[in-house]
Amino acid sequence: MRYADLISLSYRTVISHKLRSSLTALGLIIGIAAVVVLTSIGRGIHTFVLSEFTQFGTNLIGVHPGKTTTFGMSGASISTVRPLVLADVVSLSKVENIIAASPMVQGNARIEAGEKQRRTNVLGVGSAVPVIWTIKTSSGRFLPEEESNPRAFAVLGNKLATELFGTKSPLGQRIRIGSDRFRVIGVMEKKGQMIGFDMDDTIYIPAAKALELFDRESLMEIHLLYKSNAAVSGVEKAIKRQLIARHGSEDFTLVTQNQMLKSMDSILNILTLAVAALGSISLLVGSVGILTIMTIAVSERISEIGLLRAVGAERRTIFQLFLCEALALSATGGLCGVLLGISIVKILGIALPALPVELAWGYIVAAFIASLLIGIAAGVAPAMKAARLEPLEALRAE
Repeated sequence: MRYADLISLSYRTVISHKLRSSLTALGLIIGIAAVVVLTSIGRGIHTFVLSEFTQFGTNLIGVHPGKTTTFGMSGASISTVRPLVLADVVSLSKVENIIAASPMVQGNARIEAGEKQRRTNVLGVGSAVPVIWTIKTSSGRFLPEEESNPRAFAVLGNKLATELFGTKSPLGQRIRIGSDRFRVIGVMEKKGQMIGFDMDDTIYIPAAKALELFDRESLMEIHLLYKSNAAVSGVEKAIKRQLIARHGSEDFTLVTQNQMLKSMDSILNILTLAVAALGSISLLVGSVGILTIMTIAVSERISEIGLLRAVGAERRTIFQLFLCEALALSATGGLCGVLLGISIVKILGIALPALPVELAWGYIVAAFIASLLIGIAAGVAPAMKAARLEPLEALRAE
């Protein structure tokens, strides 16, 4: 029998039992659709998180106190023999290929403006932050160049400025942070959130003032921006040489943006793979359905098999016929599942724009191929059973 005739006969057989075929393929359809939707959400979260990490610029290096590597936003500093100080920032800013350097001190304090008050994040930074983080002021200006005794200036995040002053311009206004008074000299443009950290509900003050405010002796970290055409390994070596010369030993940790992105990428890939595995459970259910239906089909069509064998059909042809039917069911179910999954993802993208979704074509193709393999695996046993039937015994079953 020609392959074209074999395929045509298989599909006609599947179509002639519409209800049974539809119910059999339903498990695969749901399984494939689940894989498409879950992996699309996983891939969307993957892209969203990485974009959140890169929205504050690229070519960044963080210097953390202590020899233990840490990731993410500023955390508690680690006690070292020579903690990071403002003089280290000045020294590192002069290293070859370093464009800008900024200290970082983070805390939380009560902000008072007239009769209004609000607790929010306080970032003690340097004047180079707009260059390093690629952020801009919407009005006024950012903190001036570092001084040995910096003035009590403050720059408000967009949301914080609205909460404290409403539609009134905060420029030149006096506010109280903790027990200290500051003068507002600028308001930042809207920046949004970065991994749950609201940059618009933040206030920026000079790092030296933040050290006094939070009664700290050392910086939490130092952020460095290096030239895009410079090799990061060479920049790291230069930074290490400079700090070792100042501290006497390597009592610090360098974390490049590439390292953070690689770690996040690895974690998020595992997350996407995990949700794909969850969706694949439905594929196993679909394979059981195909195996069951094909086994029943062999029992129901014994006389048909006997007639085919009696007119000269070989065992191989009978085997191919039933295997092709199983493959037809799985291919149809897989294709319908892919189309259903893509449709659901598109609807989610429109109905829930805040939910990051992105079609993961690699997983979609893999799921469709898996459905074909499931069809082949589930159809082999029934097809072998059909091929082993003797013509006379099969005809006698009628």
